[in-house]
Amino acid sequence: MKKLLITGASGFLGWHLCQLAKLEWEIYGTYLSHPLEIPGIKILKANLTNFQELKRIFNEVKPEAVIHTAAHSQPNFCQTNPKESHAINVIASCNIAGLCADNSIPCAFTSTDLVFDGLNAPYGETDAVCPVNLYGEQKAIAEADMLERYPMTAVCRMPLMFGTETPTAKSFIQPFIQTLQAEEELNLFIDEFRTPVSGTTAAKGLLLALEKVNGIINLGGKERISRYDFGQILVEVFQLPSTGLKSCRQQDVKMAAPRPTDVSLDSSKAFALGYHPLSVREELEMLQVLALKEYDLDKNSAHQ
Repeated sequence: MKKLLITGASGFLGWHLCQLAKLEWEIYGTYLSHPLEIPGIKILKANLTNFQELKRIFNEVKPEAVIHTAAHSQPNFCQTNPKESHAINVIASCNIAGLCADNSIPCAFTSTDLVFDGLNAPYGETDAVCPVNLYGEQKAIAEADMLERYPMTAVCRMPLMFGTETPTAKSFIQPFIQTLQAEEELNLFIDEFRTPVSGTTAAKGLLLALEKVNGIINLGGKERISRYDFGQILVEVFQLPSTGLKSCRQQDVKMAAPRPTDVSLDSSKAFALGYHPLSVREELEMLQVLALKEYDLDKNSAHQ
C-alpha cells in the first residue's frame, strides 16, 4: 500500500479522513496537542510550524501523497491570536506545498468557504476571494502561496462540517444536541447560509481531489441552508425537544471575528468528478442510525 501523510489526524476532519483512507493507503497521521490512537494508523507527534521537524517527517515517512488538514480553524481564535494561527495556517501550509513539490507527490490542502465575504453567493472556484476575518484571510493567502509554490496542489474549499464525535474532536452538532436535550435555549442564525456536509462526505471529497484535481475545487454540499433551518432538521431527525430552538441574527451575537452572511459554494465541478454529498436530512439520518447502533452496542456490553 502507498503511504499517505495526513496532518491534523486528531482534528474532526483529519480523524474522519483517516478512517476512510486507511482502506486504501498506509496512513501516517500527525497531531500536536491531542494524542490519540487510531487502529491501523501510525500516529506521529509533530509541530508542523517547525520546518526542520516537518522536513524530518518527510524524510522518515517518505509519503507518496499528503493531505494537509492541520489548522487553527476557529475564526475567533485566529482573530485574537494572529501570529500563532498564521504560523500553522499560512507558513506551515506553504512549506508542505514546497516539500510536496520537491518530491513531486500529490498534495491536497483544506481551505474554507470563509475566503469569501458572503455578498455574492453561490461562489464558484474562479470567483475572487474577499475574506472578512483573519481566518479567511490566512486561508486565502495559503491558497495562493501553495499554488504558486506547487501548482499541482488540490486546494479544497471546505464548507461547514458536522458528524460523529471523534476521540479528540466534536463537530458543532454535539453541543446543539446537548443544549436541546437539556431544554435550554439554543439561538441559531437565520441570516447565515452555508452548504454543509458530513465529515465522512468531506473525507471522500478530499480523497477524490487528491487523485483528480490540480488547483481549486469546492467541496460543498448540495443545499444552501441557514443554521436555524439546520437546527430544525436536527430536531426532527434526532427527535429532540424543540422548545429551546430560537432564531437570531448575526448582529445579535458579539464575536471576535466578523462573519460573512452567505458563503454557499457552487460545487458542480466536484459533482461532475463523482463527489456525491447527500442532503442534510439524509446525512443526519445516517448519523442517527450510527448513534443508535453505538447505543445498542454500549447497552449490550454493559449487560455482559
